[in-house]
Amino acid sequence: MKALILNSGLGHRMGVLTSEHPKCMTEITNKDTILSRQLRLIAEAGISEVVMTTGYYNEILVNYCRSLGLPLHFTFVNNPLYDKTNYIYSIYCAREYLYGDDIVLMHGDLVFEEQVFERVIKSGESCMTVSSTLSLPEKDFKAVIHGGRIEKVGIEFFTDAMAAQPLYKINADDFKVWLDEIVAFCESDNRKCYAENAFNKVSDKCKIFPLDFADSLCAEIDTPEDLAVVSEKVRELESRTVYMCFSTDMLHSGHIAIIKKAAKLGKLTIGVLSDEAIASYKRFPLMPYEERRSLFENINGVAGVVEQKELSYAANIRKLRPTFVVHGDDWREGFQKPIRDEVVEVLAEYGGKLVEYPYSNDEKYKELEKASRAQMSTPDFRRSRLSKLIAMKGCVSALEAHSGITGLIAENTKVLRDGKTYQFDAMWISSLCDSTAKGKPDIELVDMTSRFRTIDDIMEVTTKPIIFDGDTGGLTEHFVYTVRSLERMGVSMVIIEDKTGLKKNSLFGTEVAQTQDSIENFCAKIAAGKAAQKTREFMICARIESLILEAGMTDALTRAFAYVKAGADAIMIHSRKKDPAEIFEFVEKFRTEDKTTPIVVVPTSFNSVTEDEFKERGVNVVIYANQLTRSGFPAMQKVATTILENRRAKEADDMCMSIKEIITLIPEE
Repeated sequence: MKALILNSGLGHRMGVLTSEHPKCMTEITNKDTILSRQLRLIAEAGISEVVMTTGYYNEILVNYCRSLGLPLHFTFVNNPLYDKTNYIYSIYCAREYLYGDDIVLMHGDLVFEEQVFERVIKSGESCMTVSSTLSLPEKDFKAVIHGGRIEKVGIEFFTDAMAAQPLYKINADDFKVWLDEIVAFCESDNRKCYAENAFNKVSDKCKIFPLDFADSLCAEIDTPEDLAVVSEKVRELESRTVYMCFSTDMLHSGHIAIIKKAAKLGKLTIGVLSDEAIASYKRFPLMPYEERRSLFENINGVAGVVEQKELSYAANIRKLRPTFVVHGDDWREGFQKPIRDEVVEVLAEYGGKLVEYPYSNDEKYKELEKASRAQMSTPDFRRSRLSKLIAMKGCVSALEAHSGITGLIAENTKVLRDGKTYQFDAMWISSLCDSTAKGKPDIELVDMTSRFRTIDDIMEVTTKPIIFDGDTGGLTEHFVYTVRSLERMGVSMVIIEDKTGLKKNSLFGTEVAQTQDSIENFCAKIAAGKAAQKTREFMICARIESLILEAGMTDALTRAFAYVKAGADAIMIHSRKKDPAEIFEFVEKFRTEDKTTPIVVVPTSFNSVTEDEFKERGVNVVIYANQLTRSGFPAMQKVATTILENRRAKEADDMCMSIKEIITLIPEE
């Protein structure tokens, strides 16, 4: 593709402004002339060949172009009859350099914004810029449009016409038709008319389509008044601001491409999602916020980087009031659509605009995401994530999983509410649910080898951290082995309860015989487990049964402080009461003396308390310990009953998820 710039005219209407140089060298800002701006945009678009026609100021113009130092190869063609002919003859003089190439044609006094130029050069069809919003000018070009194509161009047309500007992209075959007619005009001494007069003769063969720039900047400068108007519009363009937000920690060429496009629209500020926001929305970030921020700060074209604390853009948009918000078009549907709708609403408050570019769905980018998932599923990375999430978010949630498919549900379920995303941070592998799934009583009958297989099944298809229900931990010698095995597998935390003997579920409380271990014995077990582990990230959580067994608040607190002193990384306090008062009391009194040790709760009974309230009171981990098991079995039982009652499966179908939907939950790799 070549650019053809017509600069042979005298520019008399500009007065003294063109007394020493051609009109194209008139300054429009303190850093650009009309021509320098045109040439910079041409070079940035990747066009390297420029054919330029010249006139009276030939030498001045040639020297000026070369002084700009742009990566362009110039072919200068002087029109010796510049004062006696129109630019149709200038094109004729340059004809030998124009055949066989796609041509971007522009007049040398034309100023346009980058977006318009980009649309022109990327048009697959031959096109001319027109405006559907501007009034028809009296003395300037209008394009007559029929059947979606331009039929005539001239200053005399007012019917079925749109305001037009001499910025064209013409494919080689179409330009040959037009250029042949230009040659015919000039060689028959018809050299004082517009080149468009020749086009009008062959518009049925030279197929040019209108490209509507609407109210974007695309205007010629013929007079000092035009110069003032256009210069003001250019200053307004240069004052435009742009906002984008990224959650990625792996920059690829697709990201760089959209950043470059956004930077062309104005001064670009990039929002980087906070660690908490990205962990809630997408996945645990491979790189912390400060490192991700640094990535974007060092990209050419990025003027500034700010933190975006939520998936919602609203706060940052209202603060920055950008002219444009830029995003890929992938959020028009699906999970992010409400976020997009909110962006549109907030921009409408002050007249900002949303600009969307086609989402890059390249297979290599999917491979990068797969690689990151593979990294997150490795034992070392997974093991450390729970403690990092607690530090990052303050309070995390875990959902019970007892199989690969329930692990995928815990991994992938997310909701969007109030501009925030919510998903489970971890998975809880419960002895109750593991035993129930195998049809066994919850009395530690299922051995550790079998339970480790459940961990393997879940770890194979998920990436989130795992909290393991270690029951009593068994004999201290056995617990040491369990700690080493869990740590090696990549489990983040084991929770052991301070009871002895045959396990009875805590929710039975004092209805069944349950014996609480002595503080000394349980502390020794904790200490042995801590001594056995090899990494700093693995966590041992001490579960206190004092409230379950009605031993009182003082006993619970005494045990808690002793267990922490023995090395416990977290404390779980449990209750079977629906009223959370005693849980709240424990947390308040514990936090009076210990501000940092994580507190874990399992709100199976006191289930009316929200995670936000738990967090506000000082709780760090909320475990939903058995909800998938409790919901799954009644549903399956109902389906089985329905089939028996009707002696067929039709009536049960409405209760069932389709096999196709289930399969989509399961990753291919």
